[in-house]
Amino acid sequence: MPSATDQDRVFAALANATRRELLRLLRDDGPQPVRALAEHFAMSRPSLSEHLKVLREAGLVSERRAGRQRIYRLEAAPLCEVQDWLGPYERFWRARLASLGELLDRIPDEIPHAIPREEAP
Repeated sequence: MPSATDQDRVFAALANATRRELLRLLRDDGPQPVRALAEHFAMSRPSLSEHLKVLREAGLVSERRAGRQRIYRLEAAPLCEVQDWLGPYERFWRARLASLGELLDRIPDEIPHAIPREEAP
């Protein structure tokens, strides 16, 4: 299990929409140079590089140099750890929702109207 600090870095990295989009691009299109990633964003390359640095420090992406280019690649291990961490919560809520569904199934579709007070014994 990663340390709390490692988990904090991963969750902090995932908290940003731009970084999540970078991860999606790397997932869908495979390893890419910064230049190709930059085409998808209306921001400066230094800003994009900062986002990639956060992802790299969290272990979510790796970087390799090819000549003057930096090629970024998605790393699955931290995402698997997040999924492992979320697993108990998913099971908890699935069980709760299943219980709610069972309760709702036991409720009749039509609830009888209350007997007016004057007719009650």
